Amino acid sequence: MATIPSSQRVVPGSVDIPIAQWPTSTKDDTVDALAVVTEVIGSLNESLSKKAHTAIADLFIEKGYWRDHLGMTWDFRTMKGRDKIIPFLHKGHHLIDVQFNKDYPFKNNGPKIVTFRGDGSSPGIECYLRTGTKHGLGPGLVRLVQESGKWKIWFLYTSMNELHDHPEPVGPLRPNGVQHGLNIERKNWLDRRRAESNFEGQDPDVLIIGSGQAGLSLQARLKMLNVPTLAIDVSENIGDNWRNRYHQLVLHDAVWYDHMPYINFPDFWPIFTPKDKLADFLKSYAEMLELNVWNSTSLEYSSWDEKKKEWTAVLKRKKKDGTVEVRVMHPKHIVQATGHSGKKNAPDFKGMENFKGDVLCHSSEFRGAKKDAKGRKAVVIGACNSALDISHDFCENGYDVTIVQRSSTTVMTSKSVLDLLLAPSYCEGGPPVEEADLTTWAKPGEVYKAIQADLNDIQQVRDKEILEGLNKAGFKTDRGPMDCGLWLKYLQRGGGYYIDVGASQLIIDGKVKVKHGFGISEILPHGVRLEDGTELEADEIVCATGYQNMRTATEVIFGEEVASKVPNVWGYDEEGETRVMWRKSGHPGLWLHGGNLAMCRYFSRLVAIQITAQLKGLSEA
Repeated sequence: MATIPSSQRVVPGSVDIPIAQWPTSTKDDTVDALAVVTEVIGSLNESLSKKAHTAIADLFIEKGYWRDHLGMTWDFRTMKGRDKIIPFLHKGHHLIDVQFNKDYPFKNNGPKIVTFRGDGSSPGIECYLRTGTKHGLGPGLVRLVQESGKWKIWFLYTSMNELHDHPEPVGPLRPNGVQHGLNIERKNWLDRRRAESNFEGQDPDVLIIGSGQAGLSLQARLKMLNVPTLAIDVSENIGDNWRNRYHQLVLHDAVWYDHMPYINFPDFWPIFTPKDKLADFLKSYAEMLELNVWNSTSLEYSSWDEKKKEWTAVLKRKKKDGTVEVRVMHPKHIVQATGHSGKKNAPDFKGMENFKGDVLCHSSEFRGAKKDAKGRKAVVIGACNSALDISHDFCENGYDVTIVQRSSTTVMTSKSVLDLLLAPSYCEGGPPVEEADLTTWAKPGEVYKAIQADLNDIQQVRDKEILEGLNKAGFKTDRGPMDCGLWLKYLQRGGGYYIDVGASQLIIDGKVKVKHGFGISEILPHGVRLEDGTELEADEIVCATGYQNMRTATEVIFGEEVASKVPNVWGYDEEGETRVMWRKSGHPGLWLHGGNLAMCRYFSRLVAIQITAQLKGLSEA
């Protein structure tokens, strides 16, 4: 059996979906885009009302896509081709209609003529939509192309992120904040807030494990839907998941991409956020949104009652006064929000117990290089984001540092990330984040992959000098799955890449050395021996060897019986939807929520809708 190259590996059990073919269409600036969309959407709605499923499918090109996030079923689905759309519709759905409105989902100019491909070779019409369903409404997007003189749907995105009778209390629906007049049982805000956060006399409907961006974003969404929710975390303070990471860590994503729900970062915020600054922001965020978070709290025991459809959760909480409280709660749902990865990949190398140096640790335990350490030697095992950031830190503090790179790494400069991956959706002066999110996540997985393939071609030219320099220095690079670049490697594998913020030039200049192609044979008392027999001296060894699948954390928290019902998380399913994350996990009452800040912002709303719908009896577990 042929070995799959490292650059092409995906999460086990996931699907390396194909790259979409770009539709051929003739650009016609004289076309009346409004009239075209009116006709197509009118035909779609008429056929929906008649349940004329074949007629609906005929509105699409032969290999057109229909992507749906809760607008049709209580799941995330993508149907490719008429032969998949028709049977999907036959199974039943709760979609009522789609409409276009210049005021929904945000102010827009209506249907417009655009080019879908960067080189201008695939023109068409784009229009934002309002998805109406039996249970609520949500934003949508349609892209049309001209085929044999007739306008047809290339892809359609429908969704539901609002439930009827459960609007978010924002804008004109904001709470009053006070009840004027006589009230002899009045409690001030602080008293009410303390009672709420301590869950005096009640249990939460939802228990969230984790208080990083995933846990906080989801609780913020649930709070807007009036769902009693408690987040717990073993750390002492909100934000410690960032605060306790390596000393020099700064986010590689830009501020325009990283906003949290309801509260954007201010306009003076730096483009790239230092980890401690983000940690403090998350703490303030939880306070401003009045989120219920118990730190220094662990889940000691949990069990699911299938008859009652609820959990028994035993929580052990260490209070600030040093006392310990044990609470037994019965939430209907538990959300694992512990990060999109699982247990750390802590290697068990031969001879580790004999190491005489100062530091031998996993990157998650590394706190920073020693200052003024000229003459000290460090070996970093691994060659992706954490490994290169840590090597950068070692170099700046005078260390003689060597990276051990077993297989190739996808590398993209920070400037190319800003200019190609984020702009024009997420940039200074760009569209509102709600619009950027819609245009990002409306794209079917195969279409998104085609876009990234084109961008990767451009990136290879832009970053040519850096990439050639790295390879010449012995640090091997690759282009990711199907040559689709860094972002697809993240979506399909969850690692294996480096956003270059300076370490590449250190490698090219010889200030950081590289040993490529061999793993570790043994840890020596004063260094490491590689598989080819090479010995490297080291006072400090950092294993930047990544993490296991998120499901491994599920097993640690809930046990094998629960985890056995949860498939491997992340990567694509056969339709191009992310596996398990943000969807029904396979075990009733258990959800997994995570990803970067942007993903948590967007998908937290969809997870909250699913949970609320189950609590209200609109859908089944």
